Amino acid sequence: MWYVSTRGMAPRIDFEGALFSGYAPDGGLYMPENFPQLDGEILRRWSLLSYPSLVKELCSLFIGPELIPRDDLDGLINRAFSRFRHQDVVRLSRLAQGLNVLELWHGVTRAFKDLSLSCTAQFLQYFLEKRQKHVTVVVGTSGDTGSAAIESVREAENVDIVVLLPKGRCSRTQELQMTTVLKDNVHVFGVEGNSDELDAPIKAVLADAAFVEKHGLLSLNSLNWSRVLVQMAHYFFAYFRCAPSLDVCPLPTVEVVVPTGAGGNLAAGCAAVKMGLPVRLVVVVNHNDIVHRAIRQGDFSLSEAVRPSLASAMDIQVPYNMERIFWLFSGSSGQVTRALMEQFERTQSLRLPEELHSKGRQDCGQGAFTCDWRPERQGGGDDPAATS
Repeated sequence: MWYVSTRGMAPRIDFEGALFSGYAPDGGLYMPENFPQLDGEILRRWSLLSYPSLVKELCSLFIGPELIPRDDLDGLINRAFSRFRHQDVVRLSRLAQGLNVLELWHGVTRAFKDLSLSCTAQFLQYFLEKRQKHVTVVVGTSGDTGSAAIESVREAENVDIVVLLPKGRCSRTQELQMTTVLKDNVHVFGVEGNSDELDAPIKAVLADAAFVEKHGLLSLNSLNWSRVLVQMAHYFFAYFRCAPSLDVCPLPTVEVVVPTGAGGNLAAGCAAVKMGLPVRLVVVVNHNDIVHRAIRQGDFSLSEAVRPSLASAMDIQVPYNMERIFWLFSGSSGQVTRALMEQFERTQSLRLPEELHSKGRQDCGQGAFTCDWRPERQGGGDDPAATS
């Protein structure tokens, strides 16, 4: 499996290269060159699997056995999930009137990001030990990413982690989760400004390929493809637990509601749809509504300011994973995506071309990619709630 930049100007690399990269040299984000297509027979077989087994099957499709042999891959994922409080790692709760909630909060920090970060950290350490290398992870956080990243690499001998958190904009619990880990490899700094503002210098640093190489830097934000890869399993697991039957053709569609911030989990849902999973993605935002405007109106432009809410992980005006979604909408066109993102970076304002806007809404779930604006609801993060 090879990975290419969403902007189409960087050489393709393998999974290990994508794992250890932040932004591609051309400023884009890495995506698989091709997505395996899953037919009904494979989906029916996968429907019998546990959540950890689903993660193993998905990861084996995107990580070649020449990089991580299957037995090693299974062992890494088992180790990643060993600290989760629920025996099944992830659980589906059935509520009234067909509403189901996917419980992704059984990890150490009670954030859904424990799931993808625990696996990503195991992949990192596997390659670091093999290559006898050391890296410094740089993370900007709006709240939950920082603590989950810290827990994933705390005490790792071959990893140092530097976390920047926006002072006064995370919950007290999140701040304590980050600032009370007294380990030699953990370095946490409070900075002025919101999460978008602290992301800007991190992006500038990670975009400097020579500097990154010299100092052994990488990111565990959701710009890292490994994070998105593991999150795809959420959608498969939710679908299999909610679909009324897999013995019909075509397979039934399940609606998955995704509160979103930077869009990593949303990009994972779009990738799952790309592979043939019949889910309808409904994106929910708060008053920081750039994703809502992009999907509904084709307006991907910054508002005057980020408005803080109780859900700090949703208080984002630059959802960088929308670049991955635009790439998928455009038929994996690096040329189209590069033009869009360069304009956005230059002007902080972008009107999506009508063809791309309409095609995206049709292709991502066959016209079932919608967005709901719920400023009165203050739930946090990118956790999906599945409804059948």
